Amino acid sequence: MTATTDIVPDSERRGFIGALPPPLRPYGSLMRLDRPIGTWLLYWPCAWSVALAGVAGRWDLFLWLFLGAFAMRSAGCVYNDIVDRDLDRQVERTRLRPLASQRVSVRSAWILIGLLCFVGLLVLTQLNRAAAIISLVSIAPVAAYPFMKRITWWPQAWLGLVFSWGALVGWPAVRGSLDWPALLLWFGSISWVVGYDTLYAIQDMEDDALVGVKSSARRLGDKASLGIGICYIMALLLWSAAIWSVRADWLALVALLPAALHLAKQVLRADPKDGELALRLFRSNRTTGFLVFLGMLVVGLSSR
Repeated sequence: MTATTDIVPDSERRGFIGALPPPLRPYGSLMRLDRPIGTWLLYWPCAWSVALAGVAGRWDLFLWLFLGAFAMRSAGCVYNDIVDRDLDRQVERTRLRPLASQRVSVRSAWILIGLLCFVGLLVLTQLNRAAAIISLVSIAPVAAYPFMKRITWWPQAWLGLVFSWGALVGWPAVRGSLDWPALLLWFGSISWVVGYDTLYAIQDMEDDALVGVKSSARRLGDKASLGIGICYIMALLLWSAAIWSVRADWLALVALLPAALHLAKQVLRADPKDGELALRLFRSNRTTGFLVFLGMLVVGLSSR
């Protein structure tokens, strides 16, 4: 009994996961049901793209793409844990994950991925051909992501490619083709992801160094705040270019001001030596995404 208790994290005894039947709790943990921030961060670029495209009556896309973001983020977490299970056993923060602690078999984890991908397939049926094809192309970079931290100091850049992919899907889902505004949104979102995931990586700097895992936070060291700031500035410039390509009006750029102020606050508060603060600032990017969404929606609807 003691051994079993020792390998079950507190997060599986409370909240939404704690409300599940005990046999299902490890699977809820694999899907990170206790940490919805990842779903929101994957979803926002989808929503920005639909909003900037003007929606065109497809308000249902916001719900379908949220469902897709939930399913694909959950599947990605399970896949990442399959690949990283040996590394996770060596890191204090991750050693109790279901696969690392062997409370879930690899076979069961693959079955769960299959079920989540079926949900994603249902979402694809609600998209037009262009958006569906672009969505399917994302499978390759998603599959490669867990290996990037073994290869490069900038795995956050690859995560940016993956977590920003929705910007390439939302626009064609509304307009039927992939145009420059969507690409600019995508590039801007990649910069944003590199910034906020560097914040996230600050909390793991010591453990990552021990097991030899690379990250932008380790690479930047004491200059992490400066690096994050540069990434956020690039994101804002590219988002501004996306807005300008839809509505060439200086007043339209004011729509990004609330998000810009929120990001500036993150940079000013960030401390490479304070992992707990970095985690809180990382989570606040859910608000950033919402503020950018409001700006894109106002511009998109006013430009139709």
